[in-house]
Amino acid sequence: MLGVGAIGALAGCLDDLGFDTRSAWRDPPVVEDRPRAVYVPAVTEGMGHYGHAHTESYGVMLSYTYPHRFWTLVGDRREKTIVESEDSLHLMASIWDHHSETVIPDSEVTIEILRDGDLVTEEVAYPMLSQEMGVHYGDNYALDGNGQYTARVRVGGTQLRQTGAFEGRFDRLETATFDFEFDSDEMYDLPLTELPERAGTRGAVEPMDMGHPVGRAPDPKSLPGERLGRKTSGDAIFHAYSLSDASRFAAPDRTYLYVTARSPHNGFVLPAMGLRAEIVRDGKRTFAGRLRRTLDPELGYHYGIEIGSIRSGDKLRLAVEAPPQIARHDGYETAFLDMPPMTFAV
Repeated sequence: MLGVGAIGALAGCLDDLGFDTRSAWRDPPVVEDRPRAVYVPAVTEGMGHYGHAHTESYGVMLSYTYPHRFWTLVGDRREKTIVESEDSLHLMASIWDHHSETVIPDSEVTIEILRDGDLVTEEVAYPMLSQEMGVHYGDNYALDGNGQYTARVRVGGTQLRQTGAFEGRFDRLETATFDFEFDSDEMYDLPLTELPERAGTRGAVEPMDMGHPVGRAPDPKSLPGERLGRKTSGDAIFHAYSLSDASRFAAPDRTYLYVTARSPHNGFVLPAMGLRAEIVRDGKRTFAGRLRRTLDPELGYHYGIEIGSIRSGDKLRLAVEAPPQIARHDGYETAFLDMPPMTFAV
């Protein structure tokens, strides 16, 4: 099962586009003069699937494509991961709660690959953001030639606060197992799509229809509580809310302040961010604190904290102390980095 998302583009496999197989290990074209925002990449890649599996808590899909570059973040420092000559493919694991179909965007995931029972490679998979695939975990992996393999996707639990029906759900190690055949010729037949008219423009390609959730944040209008406003910073979109009926988040007579953060265009959750809030009333600060990364069945992935109150006329100030610590594919690597503070007039 293959997929590729493009409109008005030129598409074909490596041979069709004039590449030889070694081109799979070379950087494809990159947009020059990229905006410091989400942009349409120069090339999108097709993808194949090695199947779905279920553990006690998770739905897992394992996919593959060409080995390719991506960018990781350590604090506010961006680092490019290049394709090595021994890399065989880029493996991607999509992971979600199979009861609620909520994507798990911030967990410890390792992919172990065996052949005839012997370990071939084992790598921690980075949490990643891709326009075509949404939120997932992935890395480039080196295999021992064509043939049969077994992949074990180990989901090692999350340090996120879990609330409501999610409390304690995602704390233990669970493993999904996939038997697959690697065929380099089959991989080189995956389509590459050039986007000459749109490349470099602010925007995003649509995610592929893969039959599972891709990590979109909930509709802002569907979330409970009083909506305090919408702001952007570093091309990310923030919605802030106060929730007075918040028994599972806060003590009685207290208010729960929460914020969702998402990408523009496709509305993907932006996880693993350091976010600090401050409330100012009549020129005086009444609250300051760091919001906690939280996963909730109703609110989804969000940043929240218990406060005394927030009233009409207050000012809510949000400061991003660390940008989303998620690896990025082409089109996201220049966004969500320089993130100025935001002020919401309540």
